Amino acid sequence: MTEMISATILLLLIMDPLGNLPIFMSVLKHLEPKRRRMVLIREMLIALAIMLLFLFAGERILAFLNLRTETVSISGGVILFLIAIKMIFPSPETSSTGLPAGEEPFLVPLAIPLVAGPSLLATLMLLSHQYPHQMSHLVGALLIAWGVTVVILLLSGVFCGCSAIKGLTHWKD
Repeated sequence: MTEMISATILLLLIMDPLGNLPIFMSVLKHLEPKRRRMVLIREMLIALAIMLLFLFAGERILAFLNLRTETVSISGGVILFLIAIKMIFPSPETSSTGLPAGEEPFLVPLAIPLVAGPSLLATLMLLSHQYPHQMSHLVGALLIAWGVTVVILLLSGVFCGCSAIKGLTHWKD
């Protein structure tokens, strides 16, 4: 049970729903609220399918690519380090999404790499390798972390306080 709790916290921290919230909002800001919710749910379901694929077939994917788990572990650490460096020293072009104006995202950049990024996929493969007889606990941990991420992203207006800020600026004028 403690492995499930620690795996849930680990996966939730790597998914980083609060850190991804501004990116999701900027990518989806041009969509109507109903369509935004549908796109968000679609992208999260795609991310969940990819994460489950890597959780169950990660070892076989590694074997097919002729990689060892240590290699993936080191690579995941390097990727987390690079993400941390980008957070400390952001570049001016990080706000651009790479999508043409008004286009709806599909798979990239929301499902992959924001939610199901390389660090998370590497972590899922390593967890499945480390705890092969506790797959039900790992699936439960993944579903809990994914569910919390979905709830946070769906309630983005509450977390950013956009409506409260708009109301205050409108009241001030």
